[in-house]
Amino acid sequence: MADELTGLFVHLGESVWKLVTLVSERTTANVGASFDSMTAQQWIRLVAIVGAYALLRPYVIKMGAKYQEKQFEKAQQEEAAHISPNQLRGELGIPEESDDEDGDEGETTAADWGKKARKRQRNMIKQLLDAEEKRLQETLDEQEDKDIEEFLVG
Repeated sequence: MADELTGLFVHLGESVWKLVTLVSERTTANVGASFDSMTAQQWIRLVAIVGAYALLRPYVIKMGAKYQEKQFEKAQQEEAAHISPNQLRGELGIPEESDDEDGDEGETTAADWGKKARKRQRNMIKQLLDAEEKRLQETLDEQEDKDIEEFLVG
């Protein structure tokens, strides 16, 4: 069994070596023949193409960099315009508890609420914020548990 494996690897090595030598011989022969058979017009064409590439490459790279920078700035602006729930939580104002009435008793509008309605609204907002924070904490705990389990199992 060991002799068969050794023979297999020897044969594989010889086959790979033959392939490498074949490719290198054909490449050198074909490239050499290509340059030997080129006319003056083909040489001029080759030099013009290589020269144009060498001259235009820096400008094309700069143009690509500017385009990429504009795309990046646009993506940053779109990302900044999007408001996440975490940002809203910090900016959401809970009405302050106050027992005194506003001094504007002369004018009443539909937006003016009584004391009980304000308290109900305030309590509802607090409950919603507490429920959201609890949900986020549970999600965070689950992620931490998964991370710990990954290290224990792995």
